[in-house]
Amino acid sequence: MSVILVGLPGAGKSTVGKLLANRLELPFVDLDARIEADTGQAIGDIFATAGEAAFRDLEAATTAVVLSGEPLVLSLGGGAVTSPAVREAIAPHTVVWLQVSVASAAMRIGDTKRRPLLRANPAERLRVLHEERSRIYRQVADVAVSTERGSPAVVTDRIIKALEENRRA
Repeated sequence: MSVILVGLPGAGKSTVGKLLANRLELPFVDLDARIEADTGQAIGDIFATAGEAAFRDLEAATTAVVLSGEPLVLSLGGGAVTSPAVREAIAPHTVVWLQVSVASAAMRIGDTKRRPLLRANPAERLRVLHEERSRIYRQVADVAVSTERGSPAVVTDRIIKALEENRRA
């Protein structure tokens, strides 16, 4: 069974995902990076040329392909869970919601060129995304772990502990 990381942009899904995969001795896939490698286009360019709906379809198809193989740690893009097809694809796996405040996420995201939904007024946009997506993150998650305090390694330790507790429950 794979471990799927979900959460807002800036939650630490890619950074923590690599550490978690290493600890669990599983491959790591960042879905956005995989889409960029598969298409030869940046996520922002796909949004600009094909639109968000086409990107979400591509995201869902790529998620299904990635999860059809061996177990791995998969970092989804922040909006991937808005797609019913993605939610269906991740349902049989263990989903970890990396929780982050809007303020922390805004400080972490840095360059917004790779994040088309955050280009204009990132902090306000993150607030809106948080309101729109938190309910979905809560619904799909088997466990939730805060990324507010501690290094990525500390957050990874929290995830490992939460996964062990979830297995025992």
